[in-house]
Amino acid sequence: MRRPTLLLAALVLVATARDAHAHLVNTGFGPFYDGLAHPLVVVSDLLPALAVALLGGLRGPGTGRAVVIALPVAWLAGMALGAATALPPPPPASGAALTALLGVLVASDRPWPRAAVVGAAVVAGVALGLGNGRELGAVAGGRVALVGVACTVFVLASIVAGQVAVLRARAARIVVRVAGSWVAATGLLMLGWTLR
Repeated sequence: MRRPTLLLAALVLVATARDAHAHLVNTGFGPFYDGLAHPLVVVSDLLPALAVALLGGLRGPGTGRAVVIALPVAWLAGMALGAATALPPPPPASGAALTALLGVLVASDRPWPRAAVVGAAVVAGVALGLGNGRELGAVAGGRVALVGVACTVFVLASIVAGQVAVLRARAARIVVRVAGSWVAATGLLMLGWTLR
């Protein structure tokens, strides 16, 4: 008796399902809030942003502050460029490779110069922003959503880089490095998935 009921319920759900929109977050609160939620639910945006913030924080407060400004500004510039032009978005494999590379940089905890870390933030921001700009710029209210994305990237980078920059204990820095290795591993998994 129970299996036919479950089967009927499943059929009803499948028959009444609405369209699915992959990669577009709809909170119901409007385009700005959709943009705010976007980087938090899209792993291919969240992980590189976290990795850049971790990398900036590991290099100290000065570099962390520079990353907090450079990452969202570059992301917003990339989104504006992606929305305004017909440039194709970077291939998914490049985003996965970027995620893996940033994770490796965090895990290695090398004393990179500030210019190199900020350069990595700018490259990551523009590359990730191009894809967001093409996708979100084409929908109604998409330009407002782009501002929401940049705001979330700023807040995320501020919180993460700020917390990591004040870490002095060796064990705490090891935890950050382990987080970087997990980002690198996830990036490699994403790369394998896109290349299969």
